[in-house]
Amino acid sequence: MAQTVTECLTSGTDSVTLINSINTDASAEIAVEGMTQAEINELVQRNVDHLSAILLYAPVDASDDTPDVAGAASGLKSTHVAAVTTGTDYIAAN
Repeated sequence: MAQTVTECLTSGTDSVTLINSINTDASAEIAVEGMTQAEINELVQRNVDHLSAILLYAPVDASDDTPDVAGAASGLKSTHVAAVTTGTDYIAAN
């Protein structure tokens, strides 16, 4: 059974949470304890890449059961899009 758009977006929720947490206060995020800033930036980039990939999901033709996340209403994916922007901005600033 194919995933739904909602299920695809749900799979990115941990990335959204991590990016937002690091952006708010990296020192309070246990996942980055003991990491250098370069390592934190790499972690954020991996999560930005993960979200970016999810946001591009789209069927290639009528027989493809890939969920159309790319074509989904912007309200469904607004937190994911915002997290990509937040993560990209965080890396640029650090």
